Amino acid sequence: MNIQGTATIRDRGQLTIPDKIRVALKWPVPNSVVSLATTSRNELVIKPYEVQKMVNWAQIWANIKMSRSFIGKKGNLSNFIIIDREDH
Repeated sequence: MNIQGTATIRDRGQLTIPDKIRVALKWPVPNSVVSLATTSRNELVIKPYEVQKMVNWAQIWANIKMSRSFIGKKGNLSNFIIIDREDH
């Protein structure tokens, strides 16, 4: 299926996808979120947005805990951030 059409980019950057393409694809409905990407050939690719994988919160918290444990010449990072924020 290779359906083509033309559209005009409006003043505020709005682009209306032609009816025949929206009907053929079925996913471009009002208020749907899309993903935009450019190619090396000066093209714009529009795809339906796909939700990212589940976040591994246990790993994120483990990394935060590890970064808080680092101690440098002037103390640990957590104390530095607290002092730095209080000085502003």
